[in-house]
Amino acid sequence: MLKKNNCWAICWLALTASTMSAPATHAQHGATNGEWRSYGGDLGSTKYSPLDQIDATNFDSLRLAWRWQSADSGLDLEALRQRVPRIGFRMFQATPLMVKGVLYLSTALQQVAAVDAATGDTLWRYDPEVYLAGRPTHFYNSRGVAYWTDGDDARIFFGTHAGYLLALDANTGQPVVDFGDDGRVDLMEGVPRAVRGETSYNGRNLLGVASPPIVAHDVVVTPNIISDSTIRKEAPPGWLKGIDARTGDTKWVFHTVPQGDDFGSETWLNESWRYSGNTNVWTMMSVDDELGYIYLPTGTPTGDYYGGHRLGDNLFAESLVALDIETGQRMWHFQAVHHGVWDYDFPAAPNLVDITVDGQQVKALAQVSKQGFTYVFDRITGDPVWPIEERRVDTDTNLEGEVLSPTQPFPTKPPPFEYQGVTLDDLVDFTPEIRAMAVEAVAQFRLGPLFSPPMLSVDGEQQGTIQRPHVGGGASWTGAAVDPETGWLYVPSANRFSVLKYYTPDPADGGNLRYTFRGLAAGIQPRMPQGLPLLKPPYTRMTAIDLNEGDHAWMQPNGDGNRYRSHPLLRELDLPPLGGDGNRGPVLTKTLLISALSAGGTEDGPRLVARDKTSGAIVGSIDLPAGAIGTPMTYMLGGKQYLALTVGGEIPELIALSLP
Repeated sequence: MLKKNNCWAICWLALTASTMSAPATHAQHGATNGEWRSYGGDLGSTKYSPLDQIDATNFDSLRLAWRWQSADSGLDLEALRQRVPRIGFRMFQATPLMVKGVLYLSTALQQVAAVDAATGDTLWRYDPEVYLAGRPTHFYNSRGVAYWTDGDDARIFFGTHAGYLLALDANTGQPVVDFGDDGRVDLMEGVPRAVRGETSYNGRNLLGVASPPIVAHDVVVTPNIISDSTIRKEAPPGWLKGIDARTGDTKWVFHTVPQGDDFGSETWLNESWRYSGNTNVWTMMSVDDELGYIYLPTGTPTGDYYGGHRLGDNLFAESLVALDIETGQRMWHFQAVHHGVWDYDFPAAPNLVDITVDGQQVKALAQVSKQGFTYVFDRITGDPVWPIEERRVDTDTNLEGEVLSPTQPFPTKPPPFEYQGVTLDDLVDFTPEIRAMAVEAVAQFRLGPLFSPPMLSVDGEQQGTIQRPHVGGGASWTGAAVDPETGWLYVPSANRFSVLKYYTPDPADGGNLRYTFRGLAAGIQPRMPQGLPLLKPPYTRMTAIDLNEGDHAWMQPNGDGNRYRSHPLLRELDLPPLGGDGNRGPVLTKTLLISALSAGGTEDGPRLVARDKTSGAIVGSIDLPAGAIGTPMTYMLGGKQYLALTVGGEIPELIALSLP
């Protein structure tokens, strides 16, 4: 295990395993038949395809096969901004599906399109005009759609910022009129405090959808987003609904905030379950199709950063919950953060894979986290593959009314894939002078380990707790990929910190939370002069974890970090790669680990890189026309393998790459 206080140079040395000799495993096969039918390649979110036409010998020869401009570029944004301020289409985060030669995807403004996978020609486009239904709970973005077929009927499902689930005919793009109400289901119906037409204090929709649904056993389950920016303790809960894929009827509802006599309601003291909300699944989910289990990575309760109005552990917040997808019955759960106030909700779908541990085959689930942990469970029983210890943590805070949990869960294996907490030893030390700058920068801030209590800043005195990983994670929504042939997990991550800035909202504005969060841009953050980094590198990295052993196989910085290395105070130093060139999600093929970096290409521009899965060494690199936005995917069509991903620029695009 790497210790965070060791010399920083160790942290990007490859910890290369001698072999990739784990027994072959095949329960979650990855993408099949050259297609990509789910957001993560398959229902188990492996992000793996066995395709091997593109390999280390020819990756550098990839060329643009075609490019497709986001359909949002055809809208009159200036006219729309008169009705909906701040509307935009640059967060084109979708990962397309590929089924029978057709790519299906959604745009930032939630238009849905079918695109010819060989040519990039638009086959159909559907515009539900979601952008006219008010501002989304967070951002204008959509990460993709779901595909379902029973052999005769084929449908595209996607959720909208307005809180609807829509079903489209996969062949025509037209609404399926016998699904729900003329092709849509109201996800807000029956959810407490989710009143259609009402908005949050800042004018945002109360409930929406940005991540793709998942479909299995003819049941559609759709994630939802509920605004984290709140001044009230009352909020809609992120209940999950199992919806019949044929009819749109609701088959079951799972109370992520338990009600009344529900299991777990006692963890909401003083019956705070009556008004508390959020605790939603905003990111992607996974399904074991054979077992019929769906796995829910849940979010933080209201409010994200203060829990004085919801004392107790607050199940099923910041938990992994397994349900029977046909009935909604809870099969098992694990809570990763008790009474969360750090916004350490699970950011990505769990990865399903069979592994071999001490000679025994395990149907496993690996869940990466914002904390930098990887939690590994038997996905049938929910038993940890390796012990998870409840350890005492500091609870001393000056936030009035806050009562933190005295313990938090710590996995014993695998080791963390990111730095956790901050001490003086973690501050940058490229030179003694830079080190002194860093010590001065943190002088007024509270330092401490993971789960250090947040603090109310006091003018002229302490300015809050430096939290690491950042509220955005360690691991982020792009998640990890797992190789079903070897049981190796590949995790991109970021080494960042945040400091929370609290204030008491004005009752005249409707506020009744004792404290809420202003946003990182409004808070006081420790600043280094001239844009120097505060902490030791690497600033982003890729880690390979052998899930059969529970150990890191290797760890490499994500990029050279030239934006740091070229700094006037650093350019004369002989520095190794520093990372910091992005942490976009990976895709795996038979021989390669592929991910996007923001720099290192021609004139230090964005690029797509291929790594050797065994060592992490970069074996191929090609320029991208603009920085990557979404997670790449791969498919085979007409005897040719393609890589596809969304990129930015003046007009965001979906691009496809192939060999000449």
